[in-house]
Amino acid sequence: MNRVIWLCLALGISANTASAEDIKNPVAVFAGLDKIMGITKNFEEKVGQDVKFSNLVIKAEVCNTTPITEDPKTAAFVEIDEIRKDDTKKRIFSGWMFAESPGLNGLEHPVLDVWLVGCRDPNAPPPPVETEVDPLQTQDKPAADTPAPD
Repeated sequence: MNRVIWLCLALGISANTASAEDIKNPVAVFAGLDKIMGITKNFEEKVGQDVKFSNLVIKAEVCNTTPITEDPKTAAFVEIDEIRKDDTKKRIFSGWMFAESPGLNGLEHPVLDVWLVGCRDPNAPPPPVETEVDPLQTQDKPAADTPAPD
């Protein structure tokens, strides 16, 4: 019986240490749709600060991404207030938004939609860029001192 308990504890500890922590990003990237004008706008905000989109005030409390070694997941905890005609604010959204599933938990308003596009860190190094190799450029070329075939 003790062996089973020790085995379960060992497996539980190793499973917890294998997962990496989320990366906390200082900038949240959103997209907004004005359904009346038919205009989509991308905008960014620093985490913890307000950004205005039409008559909405959007604030991301956190914006996390998973490490590059794991499946991509980007989530932000967002609060959205609507500014009414009498300048009062009404909270119309408070919850998590997921960039990989924008239709799952974005704001669906009668006039405006808002969803999370991603998170970013402007101070992070840029991701590596893969370059494609042109097969025509990599064909063997005769050396300068080798005579050309007849």
